[in-house]
Amino acid sequence: MEKLLALRMGGRMRAHRFNWRNIRNELLGRSMVTACGLLIIVLTLFLVLFITSQGIALFRDNGVSLTEFLLSTSWHPDRIDNPQVGAAVFIVGSIVISLLALLISTPISVALAIFMTEISPGLGQRFLQPAIEIFVGIPSVVYGWMGLSVLVPFIKNYIGGMGFSVLAGGLVLALMIFPTIASIAADTLRSLPGHYKEASLGLGATRWQTIRLILLPSAVPGILTGVVLGLARAFGEALAVQMVIGNSVRIADALLKPTINLTSIMTMDMGNTVMGTMWNNALWSMALLLLLISFCFILLIRRLGAKGAMVK
Repeated sequence: MEKLLALRMGGRMRAHRFNWRNIRNELLGRSMVTACGLLIIVLTLFLVLFITSQGIALFRDNGVSLTEFLLSTSWHPDRIDNPQVGAAVFIVGSIVISLLALLISTPISVALAIFMTEISPGLGQRFLQPAIEIFVGIPSVVYGWMGLSVLVPFIKNYIGGMGFSVLAGGLVLALMIFPTIASIAADTLRSLPGHYKEASLGLGATRWQTIRLILLPSAVPGILTGVVLGLARAFGEALAVQMVIGNSVRIADALLKPTINLTSIMTMDMGNTVMGTMWNNALWSMALLLLLISFCFILLIRRLGAKGAMVK
């Protein structure tokens, strides 16, 4: 009897220690996760506040109007008398190059996603998906170097112009963003309910009619999410585009002419300016503009994601 009682007491004590160990580990894990989450929130807030305070200095301290900054094409920040810091050339350059990349990349990416999910899923899973993942892992400087070594001479010799051009920037960006669009489009098509296809085929539709009239319209919210993510990356890309567009401060009005965008002028000029000067403040204002554009992309992605969830 005494042995049985001792065994029971020992088991209770071990269970008690085990429970306390579990509770301690759970509290420790929860505290670490909470601390990491709060750290990310604090860092994000400090980053936004710092860029905002630096970005508005151009309008607060230098007296430049928002209209002049956004709409003027005159960029002469190094003048001693009457410096001009209009950013319209860079804004137009970013928009034109990014939209051109999107126009080239989106049809190819969607077609590739359809092939991987509906035409040849086996080949897509074994070969195409790993190849797309390799494209995602290639550094942007490699894309830029390939464009500088191969694409720019090809355009110069066979198409026209100097080679450094809007077209070169658009093609390099199209190659960089197509894995994002293709992967998200393929995941969206795979996640569609199976009875969509079964019902369409059961009614006598062909495979292409099913893809074109049923699957693609149902996957539009997810595909648009991939398109917006690709556009966001295109807007924020700096080095690869800078290496192939020529970096000439002129409006992007022709495919074969050089131009410049927001990220290129920031990377080239930020190290050559003195903190607090009008030139430096103008570059920080461009950084704030890019941050606001990124927020718009994030809101649009969340809206499209919510719409896609409602469709399903």
